[in-house]
Amino acid sequence: MENNNNGKLLQYFGLTTGIILIVSSIIGTGVYKKVAPMSLNLQSPELVLLAWGLAGLVTLLGVLTVAEIAMLIPKSGGPFAYLREMYGEKTAYFYGWASFATIQSASTASISYVFAQSLNSIVTLPRLSEDWEAMNLFGIFYPFANIGVKLMAVLLIAVLTAVNYRGVKQGGRVSNVITVIVLASLALIIVLGLTVGGGSMANITQPASTYPPSAFGESFGFMKLIFLAMLSAFWAYEGWMNVGFVGDEIRNPQRNIPRILIFGILLIITIYLLVNFTYLYVMPVDEMLHGYVQTDAAGNFLTNQDGTFKLNDNFIAAVEVIRKFFGNGGAFFISLLIVVTTMGCTNATILTAARIYYAMAEKGLFFKRAAFVHPKFRTPSNALVMFAVWSSVLVFSGTFDQLTDMMVFSQFIFYGLVVAGIFILRKKMKDAPRSYRTLGYPVVPLLFVLFCAVFILNTLIEKPREAGMGLALIVLGTPFYFLFKKR
Repeated sequence: MENNNNGKLLQYFGLTTGIILIVSSIIGTGVYKKVAPMSLNLQSPELVLLAWGLAGLVTLLGVLTVAEIAMLIPKSGGPFAYLREMYGEKTAYFYGWASFATIQSASTASISYVFAQSLNSIVTLPRLSEDWEAMNLFGIFYPFANIGVKLMAVLLIAVLTAVNYRGVKQGGRVSNVITVIVLASLALIIVLGLTVGGGSMANITQPASTYPPSAFGESFGFMKLIFLAMLSAFWAYEGWMNVGFVGDEIRNPQRNIPRILIFGILLIITIYLLVNFTYLYVMPVDEMLHGYVQTDAAGNFLTNQDGTFKLNDNFIAAVEVIRKFFGNGGAFFISLLIVVTTMGCTNATILTAARIYYAMAEKGLFFKRAAFVHPKFRTPSNALVMFAVWSSVLVFSGTFDQLTDMMVFSQFIFYGLVVAGIFILRKKMKDAPRSYRTLGYPVVPLLFVLFCAVFILNTLIEKPREAGMGLALIVLGTPFYFLFKKR
């Protein structure tokens, strides 16, 4: 199926704007929130920083490989285009469907929700009565709970979709401005936290009073908890493959795509290690855990009936760390920064993700109208609207951590397939010119694929609910595949 209008996507992104795009796609909620669940799993600041570093290293292994793949296949749709070339139509379709059903849509829903939560800490948003908030579907979904926050999240998605609908330049400019603000603010947090924050290296070396976790006594217990902590960290690194979604819109893609990916992820790893070191330097891990986990009057952690801890889902580690040395004024500042950051990350995700469905529709594997390019704005306008609608629906389901864990699990299934495909392309496209070849080939891609296999297995065992939901949404795409093929 070919697109039957004459519009073509605009080549807007160069090296600098491409790096800004990948940085704005990645830096979202994780850098502010995920240090708390990681600390709960590991109960040691040093191990938390180790998990951040290992997650960055694994991501870099994937980037070093995908840089060659993206250079060889500089097509809009990113992994959809890669998987189609590597394995054929069905595999590519299921990635695209998973992206629509859970990966990119759940990511957008989660980020926009934290945007609204942070805004709520500045300006209180309305809520319904307790009876309305208690209404649920299947005892799992509570669509009317915290309704003001949810409606604000949906409003953000709608506004940013309208911005990107009108042109990639508008969406790109929004990302540029927001990313500069975010990087400057994170640098300020690091400098102030390490100089006047009242922290101590003793906070880095001192584990929690409950250390070691009981799971350390089990077989492979240490590895299980490290992998669970990395599950949280990978949410913060999520988005590193997004530059491939706009492959048709990058100038000189064979040269720029590898450089954008590698330089961008190295910058992100450095930022994450420094920021999280600052958090743990300022706030003792025991203090962080008592803010993140609900406690009784005696200070004992409360648990649910299934034995899991009762968590304070509104706890944002970055806000409490800044409040510790700058008071409520500092907390207001960091809340405002999170509002800006999540706005930028939501914008970048909307900008890039809709290109997947545009590419799928061009191949007859999605709703036909998603292949439309707006004749005036030269954007995949219908795909943008479809993505926004489904992301808004997901805002009303699940908690933040449930959505992110489900999304990361689903994503790593396809990450492993994409990186493994480099071996296929080395044979299938052996004569294609290459301005970049995977550093450390074949060891680097093999290590990444092996990690993906172990990571997926560990998540299935340790997080069966989130993994099961992810698999169910992916399998749900099967009847739609036959419907699209029939049409």
